[in-house]
Amino acid sequence: MSTAVAMPVVRFRSSADSALKFAVRLWFGLVVVGQLMLAFEVASFYTHAAARGQWNSFNKFMQHGYVPGQPIGNGVVAVHLAGVVLLIVSGALQLVPQVLRRVPKVHRWNGRVYMVAALAMSGAGVSMLLRRGTTGGPFEYAALFVNALLIWAFAGLALRYALKRDFVRHRQWALRLYVVSLGVFFLRVAVPMWVALLGPVGMDFTTFTGPALAFWAYGCYLVPLAMMELYLRTQAKPGSGRRWAMAGGVFVMTLLMGVGTAAAAAGTWVPTIERTYSSRLPISEVMNATIAAKGIDAAVAQYRELKATAPGSYNFAEGELNDLGYRYIRTKNYKVAIQVLALNVEAYPQSSNTWDSLGEAYADDGNKALALANYRKSVELNPKSASGKRAIAELSR
Repeated sequence: MSTAVAMPVVRFRSSADSALKFAVRLWFGLVVVGQLMLAFEVASFYTHAAARGQWNSFNKFMQHGYVPGQPIGNGVVAVHLAGVVLLIVSGALQLVPQVLRRVPKVHRWNGRVYMVAALAMSGAGVSMLLRRGTTGGPFEYAALFVNALLIWAFAGLALRYALKRDFVRHRQWALRLYVVSLGVFFLRVAVPMWVALLGPVGMDFTTFTGPALAFWAYGCYLVPLAMMELYLRTQAKPGSGRRWAMAGGVFVMTLLMGVGTAAAAAGTWVPTIERTYSSRLPISEVMNATIAAKGIDAAVAQYRELKATAPGSYNFAEGELNDLGYRYIRTKNYKVAIQVLALNVEAYPQSSNTWDSLGEAYADDGNKALALANYRKSVELNPKSASGKRAIAELSR
């Protein structure tokens, strides 16, 4: 039995065929590089957090990623994370044609691993959604269910045709499985791409809602799936015009993905990896544990003491408290978020971003006057701040 995900074999005879081949390889190369960076970030962050016993760190990127006293739910989260990493690594290997041609046994066994990883990742994801919920609204929730259903359906069809030894259809369904299984990866690239090109238009990152985020909740797997369908149809029909058009479409998609991948790497993946392997402990995690055990006042006092007595042992970068503050905003614990972000303003008074973040926390807490004051200070420090100006205009109505 094979669970191949190799690209269908095509004989390229014209310049249009060569262009399409080059565009597909370029897309594949970029996707693999981005996936491996994401896999390394995820594996590094969560394994180091677990090794250090910093279980609350699991909530930095996931809502209710770790809940004390719920071993089964926490185990499901671990299965989901392991499935994501395994899916990315085995999927990248499965798409290499040389593996299929030279070591078909490895290809077949890796295909089985890939399918198990896809089912485990998606199944655990649905369980997490039902047990603990996630950011976003009902529309975004439904998108996750649709994604999981497509993964299960395509995996079943890929397996069915493999058992029938109909390897042409098997490859087609396996390719569809590949693109829908990577919805989370494409989402992590699409959102930074959108922000880099258009700004945070249609996106509320506090609640993870808005028309743009609603679109990408589905588009992260339906857009790549649509491109895959066009690619498969282009292969099935002759005509250089179709191949030139397909090559152009894949190339444009690759350029857009390149923007998103670079933005995601610079904004999240690389900084997370650097903080993970730094010899200095992240002050956000130290404070988060103290807040849970002793309260925010004790955590603020701890921050000041450690900064004065052990500045080289902890990471006191601006982003540490900013990330921690937003973690509490997402859980609607605005009082704690305000104190954390006010401490960041105290530490970095010349940063426009610290004032902007504190303004957002006050706005979410319903304190329009202090929200306006902080946003105005943010714009004073950075007159080019479009988000600050937009917030001032909305609060001044």
